[in-house]
Amino acid sequence: MTKKISLHAISLFMAVFMWGCISASDESGTGTKGDPLVVFLVRHAEKIDHSKDADLSEAGYLRSEELARVLSDAEIQRVHSSDFIRTRETAKPVAEKYGLELELYDPRDPYFLADRLKELGGRHLVVGHSNSTPALVEILGGDPGSPIEEMYEYDRLYILTISEDEVQTVLLRYGRPCSSLPSKISASSLVAPQISASALN
Repeated sequence: MTKKISLHAISLFMAVFMWGCISASDESGTGTKGDPLVVFLVRHAEKIDHSKDADLSEAGYLRSEELARVLSDAEIQRVHSSDFIRTRETAKPVAEKYGLELELYDPRDPYFLADRLKELGGRHLVVGHSNSTPALVEILGGDPGSPIEEMYEYDRLYILTISEDEVQTVLLRYGRPCSSLPSKISASSLVAPQISASALN
């Protein structure tokens, strides 16, 4: 009889232990299981010049503050930026607003970041470049639309809502309006692996 009780107690203990492990595993990500992944994506704000690691211009800093205002109720849980001054400074006001650390990523490897976002779940801001941002949208299954005009278009804000069944893309504009895209520019497929460090704008 004692042997049977002991075996039952051990089995019960193991069941509770395994349940605890599963629960801890479910809580390790940023989102709640079953919730959609929501990703906000922007190109960095206006830069002061065309040097390789340019800082933001005065207009760029104003836009970064406006981004933080626009996303003030978005419940951002993680902020991702490529390791350039212009992208870090664009992301910084949002990170500070939510008390988050900037998480740096390599824009030349968008597939790694896409997999990471899907693994984590929750709500994310990703700050990138005129070519890497639409590329990441496409990799995540969204609609990148027409290419970002590198010379003057800084106001595009993508919102991707990703569930098991579908990906919804919303494209908004924020901050001071940029010039309209030329009518000759049409949507095109972006091949992300061809992005190089020298081509990040």
